[in-house]
Amino acid sequence: MPEPPYDSIPEELKKAAAEPPKQPSAQSKTGKKPRAAGTEKPQNSPFKKKRAGVVLSRDEVRQIKDGRKKLRKELKARGIKSRDEFELTAGSLGLYFDKQSSFLLWLLRGRGLWALLGALLLLLGAFFLMSLVSQMRGYFTINLSDGLFKEGFTLSPTKGFENPSVSLFCEPATDVPCVSFIQIDENVDQTDGQHNADYFAYTFYCRNEGESTVDYTWDLELIDEAQSLSTAAWVMVFEDGKMCFYAKASNDTGAEEALPAFDDDTRGYLRPPLISQALYPEKQYQVIREKNGITFYRLVPFRFAGDDLVTSGQQQSVEPMEVHKYTVVIWLEGDDPDANIERMGGHLGLAMQFRLVEESRDGLGGGKRSWWKTAWDNLKWW
Repeated sequence: MPEPPYDSIPEELKKAAAEPPKQPSAQSKTGKKPRAAGTEKPQNSPFKKKRAGVVLSRDEVRQIKDGRKKLRKELKARGIKSRDEFELTAGSLGLYFDKQSSFLLWLLRGRGLWALLGALLLLLGAFFLMSLVSQMRGYFTINLSDGLFKEGFTLSPTKGFENPSVSLFCEPATDVPCVSFIQIDENVDQTDGQHNADYFAYTFYCRNEGESTVDYTWDLELIDEAQSLSTAAWVMVFEDGKMCFYAKASNDTGAEEALPAFDDDTRGYLRPPLISQALYPEKQYQVIREKNGITFYRLVPFRFAGDDLVTSGQQQSVEPMEVHKYTVVIWLEGDDPDANIERMGGHLGLAMQFRLVEESRDGLGGGKRSWWKTAWDNLKWW
């Protein structure tokens, strides 16, 4: 290898490498006064640059970098492009930094490894806490299956889909009293998002943003409860403006619910609530009798489809950009005999699961889940 061209190196580079950085004698262009000797700013980086084992100041680092840039330009102008020759020449002029160990080696030894493990534990702890928050808050959730997600479906609590998502988490309605069906707002499905009153109410939208026309189904599931609260809770589901309502069979007799009971024809509802929006008014609003031009009605909820399933539905041939609207209302029916003091302190958790018709419900983890299972599912989602 030829000798480095020491004679061709500009004198100003040699001088800059040999002398410490000069302090300006006048006020700088920025208006700041020059620093006094010995007050050089230290480096901010956790990996300090050194030369011959001595930690350099920021000014010294900048000076060496500037010197190396000038030397590289000078050598290239003279036709010398070898990296080895450049480093040998720079080293002879003091334009070098001590070689630093790699960041990976720092992590894998000493405090670096403990710092990495600590950061991972903190991250996992944060995810787990978020899963607990979701478990405490998520008494009603809406989820898309992997199949629908791959097809391009999204959910949104607003008609404009400003914040589309594959999952929606809702605040629970807390400390709610027992109310009557007739206290449910007639326009309960006209407000987007969550709009609780003395009951739980949530309106959302499902849109096909993919390129295929597909069929999907949905299940409204019971995923968690205490004090057998589901026997006192009534559920109403709107799909594109049409409504059905549901109740669990009596906890005591197993008989289907009705208000008033099927064996009581002495009274009834004069103004059947939300009958204009009912999908099956003739089935769910039975006429008890008509007298003097006044009609008395009985409310007949559909029975829950199973112990852990409220009801299911299906949409066929959903085309790209087609939207379907849903509203779910849950309340404690004050006229239901099961809404008694034994239900005090109870809670109820439900989930609405959307999936492709060909996907199995079991594959989505339908039905009641353990606390740890729900927490783990939330952790995986985060």
